[in-house]
Amino acid sequence: GEDVKPFTPEKTKEIVMSLQQPAVFCNMVGDWPALRWNAKYLSEVLDGKAIQFRLGLKTVDVVPQFETRCSYVKATLKEFLAWSCGQPSCLSGPLSCYEYSKYWAYADYKYIARIFEDKPEIFQDIRWSDFGFPGRSGKESTLWIGSEGANTPCHLDSYGCNLVLQVEGRKRWHLFPPGDTSFLYPTRIPYEESSIFSKVNVTNPDLKHFPEFRNTTAHVVTLSPGQVLLVPRHWWHYVESIDPITVSINSWIELDADHEARVEEAITRLLVCAIKSAENPGDGDRWLNPTEAEETSHEINLQYLNKAVSAYFKCQKACVSEQACSCSTGAEQRTSASCKRKKREVGCEPEGCRLLPPEFGFSTFKAEKLQKIPFGPHLIQVLPQSQETSLMGTVAVESDTRDLLHKNEGGHFGKLHCTRKQLVMNDDCETPAHQMDSDSSPNASQTGLSTNDLLDCLLNPQVINLVARLLLERTRV
Repeated sequence: GEDVKPFTPEKTKEIVMSLQQPAVFCNMVGDWPALRWNAKYLSEVLDGKAIQFRLGLKTVDVVPQFETRCSYVKATLKEFLAWSCGQPSCLSGPLSCYEYSKYWAYADYKYIARIFEDKPEIFQDIRWSDFGFPGRSGKESTLWIGSEGANTPCHLDSYGCNLVLQVEGRKRWHLFPPGDTSFLYPTRIPYEESSIFSKVNVTNPDLKHFPEFRNTTAHVVTLSPGQVLLVPRHWWHYVESIDPITVSINSWIELDADHEARVEEAITRLLVCAIKSAENPGDGDRWLNPTEAEETSHEINLQYLNKAVSAYFKCQKACVSEQACSCSTGAEQRTSASCKRKKREVGCEPEGCRLLPPEFGFSTFKAEKLQKIPFGPHLIQVLPQSQETSLMGTVAVESDTRDLLHKNEGGHFGKLHCTRKQLVMNDDCETPAHQMDSDSSPNASQTGLSTNDLLDCLLNPQVINLVARLLLERTRV
């Protein structure tokens, strides 16, 4: 029958929770009503409801187009579709002063629970229960609608792993393993909780300033409608829309290791807010990402750190007790419903589910476990590119998966579901802040080392990981 899935929910969850490299699920969502969620359909469902779009320039630069360098406009999907026609006769509404040939637009990170709060029945169109997560639907998912060229800067998500369903159009994913972190020049400026950005434009790298990027191992895949991409924990990713209109739906899956990561994020927030707030506001450094609506005080950040540490030990103790009562061996792969938390909330972590060190990556995944993964036409590995093509080449996942596998041989918390605050920076046709340096204030070149240079070292993931471990050890005593 056409409704028969290649994997049972139990097997799919086992794959999702154990696989430490990206892979594409095929033939798993053919009966999902969400597959009809193209932009035109969603426009009719939203019935004139305005949503926020992020707009960026299509021109290619060596500097990443961070969200602090974009413009923001509220428009309806009907207005977006008219604008995306690219014809003068179609230009109307708030997007009309952004020339389609020069700009892309992205309605990114839209919580389905929020934008369809008056239509809760639509949540059931998304059935993550087929992937082994009963009860997870559109209410725990996020919607992304973009035009050609729309992109998300290269980053890794501090929390969870990611399941992404492509609905309309195609998106190209550039993925890098956790072991490449130092080669991607991580930065927390712009600051957004649970997102660590790369200072490198991975599609047009400045190798003079970022020479270590040559050592990265890119995994590039083009995701087509009906396919679901698994982005494992702490895999870097840059995502770009390559068709005129793209629609995708994702859900971040909570992991036990997130609870130590929350301690790390609390330390990061406390330090970055304390140091950046001491700077002269007149420097003009847009260090706070638009997704972070406000800078929180030192007292609030310290309270959050203490709560994160306290909850970490409380849940660690609870899990030790649980393990003493049952000889379960699946704690490291279990997503406990009682431990599901939103961003900036604290949860629990079982003993032994510590944060993986930064060097942990695809190459260290145990061979015997990898051999048990049922790769084939229904589960396709996203393999590393050869060094010669790693900067620009792509690998497309098509319907004929056998050809794809042959071509690939030898070649090449994120955020948890939560209320993400959004800031409308521009509601008119002002020039976006493309001239702003991505990693320094305008006077950085004149003053030598900048505050952001210090933060790039102080808030390096490896440093924060060490600080968190020392802090937890101190608290344990």
